[in-house]
Parts: sequence; C-alpha cells; structure tokens
Amino acid sequence: MARAHLTGTQWVRLGRLLPPMPTKERPPRDRRQVFDGIWWRARTGSPWRDIPERYGPWETAYTLFRRWQIDGTWARVLKKLQVKADTAGHLVWEVSVDSMICRAHQQAARARKRRAADPGRATPGGLAAEPDDHALGRSRGGLTSKIHLPVDTSFHVLAAVVTAGQRADAPVFTEVMDCISVPRIGGGQPRTRLLMSWQTQ
Repeated sequence: MARAHLTGTQWVRLGRLLPPMPTKERPPRDRRQVFDGIWWRARTGSPWRDIPERYGPWETAYTLFRRWQIDGTWARVLKKLQVKADTAGHLVWEVSVDSMICRAHQQAARARKRRAADPGRATPGGLAAEPDDHALGRSRGGLTSKIHLPVDTSFHVLAAVVTAGQRADAPVFTEVMDCISVPRIGGGQPRTRLLMSWQTQ
C-alpha cells in the first residue's frame, strides 16, 4: 500500500460519508480512484497537473475537490468523522493550539481586486462570507496567510482558522477555541473543550 493511499478499512469508513459522484452523459469515474488522486496531491503538495495518470484525469480530481470545497462537503465529512471518533473514545480532549505561516501564490496579489469586481463570487468551504483581505497579509516575506489549528493529543484536527499572515497568535486564540464544536450522537449540546495547553513556534 503506497503511503499516499488510504487503507481499505479507512476507505470503507470514509466512503460511507462521501456524496455520490456527479453523473452526466458518460459513466461516472470510480470514486476511490478520484479521491486517491486528491489525497495524493494533498500529501505531496504537487500541482494538480502532476497527479499521476493512474488516478485518472487531473481535471476530474480538481473539479470534484473544488465542488466539495465550495459546497461545504469536506467540512461536513470532517465533522461526521469527529463525531464518530469522539463517540468511540478516540478524541482525547487535551487541546493544543499552534499556527503556521504559508506563503501565498504570486497570483494572490490580485485577490482584493477580483473581490471588488465580483462581490457575489462563491467562497470556499461552504462559508457564507469571506474576509475582505482574503486572509492575506503583507510582511517582509511578501503575501502570507496563517493557519491556526487546535488538535488533541493524537493530532486530530478539531477546527481551523485562517487569518492574514501578520496576525499574532494570542488575539486569535479565543476565536480558534470557539470554533471547536463536535456534535453528540443522540442530541444534546455539542462538545467543545476540556483541557488546554498553549504552544508557539
């Protein structure tokens, strides 16, 4: 089993939560093949065009990834996996928070202009709104974004907040913790947090 592939057990658990592949006139592609292509690209950080041919056309993987990103499918799948993991006792609620700065692509310099020209443009992640700065900040390294992640002791990601790269960690801490919300099977208040520890780079 290649490192970039899910195991059979992992795929069975995940496949049940994914929506069906969109169908048109031609027969739909194998859903696992397309997902493995998306997963390979996420693991390697390669351009979409470099996805190996064994995963099918890169355009199919990219189109499906973007569709599920815009309509919120990925966020819903993650939430369902969190519910199952919490119910099974796999989430250890000692939460650590850290952040990472990512260099923005050179084309991101046009993001603010595009937003002004097309304010009704769809936003990623199923979000109803997007920050005016597109989570882009300018520093000595150029345009950057910062990803703030709270995780449990097994490194399960519990939420994510993206800010401009120059934002400090401490002012965003409350917002990050407030984003942690894992629904409970059978109803009741969503689970949020128990123990906290603070990590900085």
